[in-house]
Amino acid sequence: MLGLDNIEKVKPGGLELKDRLVAVNRVTKVTKGGRAFGFSAIVVVGDEAGVIGFGLGKSKEVATAISKAVEDAKKNLVRVPVTKDGTIHHEVSARYGGADVFMRPASHGTGVIAGNTVRIVVESAGIKDILTKSKGSSNPHNVVKATFKALLDIRTPEEIARMRGVSLDKVFKH
Repeated sequence: MLGLDNIEKVKPGGLELKDRLVAVNRVTKVTKGGRAFGFSAIVVVGDEAGVIGFGLGKSKEVATAISKAVEDAKKNLVRVPVTKDGTIHHEVSARYGGADVFMRPASHGTGVIAGNTVRIVVESAGIKDILTKSKGSSNPHNVVKATFKALLDIRTPEEIARMRGVSLDKVFKH
């Protein structure tokens, strides 16, 4: 998913997942018999404790497209690092297609400052305080993927200390 190799995949069993609809798109296919309408849906599922996933579903009916998207999202669950305060560890930005997403940790009480698409992903992950900016394309598919890419690029201080081979104190004090 998204070409990242440090992803911790999660099994959906035993998790209390909430699904949130990001967008439904009506697709028209023109044939010699007329127009055939279909729907594609993108859904984000999360347990609001660091586990999230997104999925796409296509069908002739909206409800079926949404249920297919939810099933797809449950197959692609990943864990993202969230602090005890309910924010992220450091600034991060990511790009997917034409969508560019920037995220910055915020102090307690700030809330989620984000556009609709980014807000759904971030709240599903359980992040309570964050500042975000979505630049470039507003295509919900690419914005969701850019947001996921940014969240998966976040490193915990423990992870950075382990990668550098130094103590946790040295990470903060340089």
